Parts: sequence; C-alpha cells; structure tokens
Amino acid sequence: QVQLVESGGGLVQPGGSLRLSCAASGSIGSISDMGWYRQAPGKERELVAKVTSGGSTNYADSVKGRFTVSRDNAKKTVYLQMNSLKTEDTAVYYCDAYVIRTYPYRYLDHYWGQGTQVTVSS
Repeated sequence: QVQLVESGGGLVQPGGSLRLSCAASGSIGSISDMGWYRQAPGKERELVAKVTSGGSTNYADSVKGRFTVSRDNAKKTVYLQMNSLKTEDTAVYYCDAYVIRTYPYRYLDHYWGQGTQVTVSS
C-alpha cells in the first residue's frame, strides 16, 4: 500500500506565499512523475505542475513564473512553492505520483493524496 500525505495548505492574503509538501510512503521502489493538481468548487480537477524523476518540469500557463515544483527523490517528497498568490488560486490541491512496479511486468501504479485546502483571500 502507498500513501501520499500533503501538508502546507492554509489561508493566505493575495500576493502571499505558501509551500506545499507531499510525502510518499509504503511499498515503493522508485517513483516516476510526481505532480500537483487542483480543483476549485464547481470546476474540474486541473494540472498545476509536474516533475519527472530527472527533474524536468511542466506548468499550467496560469501559474508559470509564480509557482515552482521540485522533488527530493531520497525523501520521496514533492514540493510546490507558490508565490504571488491570487484569489483564483483558491482550490483543494492534490499531489499525485506514478510508482514504478516491476512484477509481474513493468508498469506504472498511480496514486493520489487526500488533498489540502489553499484559500487566497483578504
């Protein structure tokens, strides 16, 4: 079993910063991509940012230049540094991870965290 536990959400004023963390634990050998998604009320879940095991990153256009995704492979943890936050960034943020399985064949097992609320409001 694999668990992804997020932390770091909360209430922040517009223009402020928050740093989210997501730690993976359990039956894990290696992890491929890790990332962050968000879901605002009444909207579909959308990709925010993702990072490969080699450190390549991809961002949604709405967060480019404001958010930075990074990971610590030894700690099996992915981070999301969020700066210059806007009210429209308010959402539940979820992390995800693709765990590499090798038995009985090589495949990717996808896991989600439970979500952490980020509220940007004055």
